[in-house]
Amino acid sequence: MANINRKKNRRRVHFRIRKKVKGTEERPRLAVHFSNKNVYAQLIDDNSGKTLVSASTKDKKAGLDSSSSSASAAKVGTIIAERGKSAGIDSVVFDRGGFVYSQKVKALADAAREGGLKF
Repeated sequence: MANINRKKNRRRVHFRIRKKVKGTEERPRLAVHFSNKNVYAQLIDDNSGKTLVSASTKDKKAGLDSSSSSASAAKVGTIIAERGKSAGIDSVVFDRGGFVYSQKVKALADAAREGGLKF
């Protein structure tokens, strides 16, 4: 039962965050998602509804293992920063997706900041 409530609570918090956080072409939204096995990050332009850049542990080009650990999250953060910089994006709005800003979320955000993205 607690697992169902946790999912409902995360979804409710995510919708509350999404009311306030909007991404534009100049400053896209860095949306993160964590499943049990993988880490996903996207730079999204909400005005046009398009994903500009994405990275995950499922990318074959990235060469990451499929795990949802803090180390994998940090690697995805560096990859999304590199791809964002190559696409001409240097400033983003961070959307934690309803996840608590701790461990994995913090590792991804710090790695993206070190990679050159400004929040």
